[in-house]
Order: sequence, then structure tokens, then C-alpha cells
Amino acid sequence: MLIVTTETINGKNLEMLGTVKGSTIQTVNAFKDIGSGLKTLVGGELGNYNKMMEKAREVATERMTEEADKLGADAVVGMRYATSAVMQSAAEVMAYGTAVKFV
Repeated sequence: MLIVTTETINGKNLEMLGTVKGSTIQTVNAFKDIGSGLKTLVGGELGNYNKMMEKAREVATERMTEEADKLGADAVVGMRYATSAVMQSAAEVMAYGTAVKFV
């Protein structure tokens, strides 16, 4: 499935099928969270959180794509990510866009 952040796809006429989305809530385990908390004292990149967010974006995108497939879509246009903190050390990631069919 083609996923783009643009509103159009060059050379394609699009039929809009509707909004699609996928989301997940991810967290790191408590021991890694403690280690990351200590890392904030000295600064630097929080690798465990990077991995968590990367996995969350992957899962959210996959769920959005599954929803688009159910509509018979060829692509998703205008794709975006949104994030929000659900609780300490847990974040929701949502992928959303417009499912389209090539005509």
C-alpha cells in the first residue's frame, strides 16, 4: 500500500474512501525507565524511548493500513502521526490519513 504525506499523488486520479487511523499505547519496562530517569541527570539520547516510539509508529501505521485495506484502498494520502502522553512513561501514537482508490 502506498502511503504519502501529500494530499495528491502525481499522475493519479483519486476517489476518497474515508478517514483511516491506527493507534497503540506503548511503554518501557520499569527497569529501563529507571535507567532513563538517571540518564536525564547527565543528558543525552534516551535510546529505550526511541525504540519504544519507533515500535509504536510501526504498529500504528500497520493498523491504519489494515483499516484502509478493509475499505479497498490503493493508498493513504495526507498521512500524519499524532502523539500524546497517557501516563508517566506511556505514550499513545496515532497514524491517520485518507484512504483513496485510484480511478
